[in-house]
Amino acid sequence: MSISSEQALISAARAAAAHAYAPYSRFIVGAAVLTAEGTIHAGCNVENASYGLTICAERNAIFQAVAHHAGVPRLVAVAIYTPTPLPTAPCGACRQVINEFGPDALVISVCDGPSEIRTSLDHLLPHAFGPEYRSS
Repeated sequence: MSISSEQALISAARAAAAHAYAPYSRFIVGAAVLTAEGTIHAGCNVENASYGLTICAERNAIFQAVAHHAGVPRLVAVAIYTPTPLPTAPCGACRQVINEFGPDALVISVCDGPSEIRTSLDHLLPHAFGPEYRSS
């Protein structure tokens, strides 16, 4: 992934965070995904009073990619932004959804502080199961 693609991905995640709806946790998250075709799709977290109905920013961005892609999108990278002093990695549910569409994806978590998390999905979700196990 080029530096300009990475910067655009992180910028999209930061911009998406401005649209987050988090009145309960007050934990703002923006995410963006880069597909193999070079398109970027962004999403934010959207909470609900029935907390189980809340959607994370990462899944929101991935579902946007699915909704706007002809066929099954292949994720190359995922960027997560939180306006916090330390970066936040994706939750377990988001890791599983990332695996569905980008088992080799680069995951970059950034924040307002100087540190970042830069890793691969297989490091975050070892021994994952996914579409390759579907029966014919």
